[in-house]
Amino acid sequence: MNLNLSSEIVLTKIPVEIYRPKTAIDRSELTRYEKIHTNIFAQEEEGAKHVAENIAAIIKSKQKEGKFCVLGLGTGLSLTPIFKELISMYEAKQLSFHNVVVFNAYEYFPLTSKSQNSSISQLCTRFLDHVDIDKKNIFTLDGSISQDDVQNHCRLYEERINTFGGIDVMLIGIGRSGNIACNVPGSTVTSNSRIILVDNVLRQEMTLSFGTNEQVPPCSITMGVATLLKAKKIFLAAWSEEKAEVIEKTVEGVITDALPASFLQTHNNVEVVIDLPAASRLTRIVHPWLVKSCQWTDKLVRSALVWLCQLTGKPILKLTNKDYNDHGLSELLALYGSAYNANIKIFNDLQHTITGWPGGKPNADDTYRPERAKPFPKRVIVFSPHPDDDVISMGGTLRRLVQQGHDLHVAYETSGNIAVGDEEVTRFMHFINGFNQIFDGEKDKVIKQKYSEIKKFLANKKDGDIDTLDVRTIKGLIRRGEARTACTYNGVPLDHVHFLDLPFYESGKIEKLPMTEKDVEIVRQLLQEVKPHQIYVAGDLADPHGTHKKCTDAVLAALELEKEDGAEWLKECRVWMYRGAWAEWEIENIEMCVPMSPEELRAKRNSILKHQSQMESAPFLGNDERLFWQRSEDRNHATAALYDSLGLACYEAMEAFVEYKV
Repeated sequence: MNLNLSSEIVLTKIPVEIYRPKTAIDRSELTRYEKIHTNIFAQEEEGAKHVAENIAAIIKSKQKEGKFCVLGLGTGLSLTPIFKELISMYEAKQLSFHNVVVFNAYEYFPLTSKSQNSSISQLCTRFLDHVDIDKKNIFTLDGSISQDDVQNHCRLYEERINTFGGIDVMLIGIGRSGNIACNVPGSTVTSNSRIILVDNVLRQEMTLSFGTNEQVPPCSITMGVATLLKAKKIFLAAWSEEKAEVIEKTVEGVITDALPASFLQTHNNVEVVIDLPAASRLTRIVHPWLVKSCQWTDKLVRSALVWLCQLTGKPILKLTNKDYNDHGLSELLALYGSAYNANIKIFNDLQHTITGWPGGKPNADDTYRPERAKPFPKRVIVFSPHPDDDVISMGGTLRRLVQQGHDLHVAYETSGNIAVGDEEVTRFMHFINGFNQIFDGEKDKVIKQKYSEIKKFLANKKDGDIDTLDVRTIKGLIRRGEARTACTYNGVPLDHVHFLDLPFYESGKIEKLPMTEKDVEIVRQLLQEVKPHQIYVAGDLADPHGTHKKCTDAVLAALELEKEDGAEWLKECRVWMYRGAWAEWEIENIEMCVPMSPEELRAKRNSILKHQSQMESAPFLGNDERLFWQRSEDRNHATAALYDSLGLACYEAMEAFVEYKV
């Protein structure tokens, strides 16, 4: 059973020769906009293996010389796959770490003896505890010392690094603000190890380690930019489209202290290792016509013309031959014969993506429509990773499917319980206890006992403590209630609302359990029961918590099993991927776009607002400061504005979808 089918989704086929050039001449031509040596891999696993093999080679070389190999290590999640590769080498007896010395890149400050989320503890858990490194050779900045001692402590840390002859290999990730280690914007190229105030962006990223924003320490003690740049070799690893923007600025932008990672351009032995999603904004990937001759696919032509429209400020049908020639698109003139021919082709392609009938329009010619007219009505399942992703990402489309008479089911794949704040539990427990007192004279002893137990637990709960099963159950019930309310508002019958509670989610922690066949089987049972003609799944697979990807993987695995068994219903089924909570589809990939009126957009907002626990007090709003309804509306407005700017119909807002071919 393939539990990672989402990783095989390729919306825009990038020719291998673009991201993995065969010769030095090809590389020189393709990377003319890049100021740091950058290696792009199709998948994260390939990139991680590449870095691990290079580090292993350096370690072995040092062993032959009878010398220490000094590693500087960050602890970001982007480094975890590299650590796994190194651990695998050790377990296979291909590599020993007996000569390795490790210097931790940063530590949170201040820390107490009871802190469970220190940087060094994460590094040990993810890597160091699993290999044969001598514990005496592990050095870290100390987050538990007094503030008065920090400066001297940092000086001694730098001296210790020098004692070992400096850092041979520095392995780091990159934050959204361009921070390397904890060097936030404003850090200078000459900065050494020091204490630094954690900015809001970095604080949000650290929330993944600490659980809530409030638990993140205010400061960090970090290796400075100058300290990092003294390393003989630097690897910077980044994965997923979440890092695409900052990678583009780091690799192709100007050197500035507003983006500390840009200082890597001054080092003569840096390698940036990324996957295709993280590379998606580099010139050779997103605008390949600027660096070489292209194999022009329909999607690439659409992408080029949208780019040209934005560059010239013109709608598609006003682009001229001169516009094409002036901006490196003369190949398209040769291919189509004239600007007009290319313009009208792409204009019509985009026009055909727009539909007010996401389930298909009955008794209509569906030749150029994204969805079939028949069968009508359709049985539809909307799979929602959390109990709000359905309305956040496709609330307008969902509501329209119901209004147009389709038999719509909503399947909430996880309980979403860890995303409910403790104050919500307290509020509901007060209500239940008060209800018991007023209407039952406190006769219900179970309620009374549970109220006391939960009140005590929450009062004594410490940072890093996992909620009890009772607390997690209540949090799950809160989200169920909100989901039912939203579904009722949208006209979805409650017997069509399914809570799958996939087991992989129930770890009680941000880091989830591995997905198994049990998860897939739960999804498969629902598919067999409903036999849908349409399925909607999450396509924003780079969400910061990884839940969306696992949920979509479960659906795709279930579909694959049904396909292998020759399920007849699958022949009539189409799968549509939505986005909205964390990102939006690129216009060259959009295959169906559903417009919304101002009234429909207001109804969508109301649907989202039914999920009260996910408003201002939600623990995991991610890296986006906007609330979910705000970011959803902004993206829907932006999609509509883009279509409008290209000369197509002007709508209030639009929700976009991409088809997944089963």
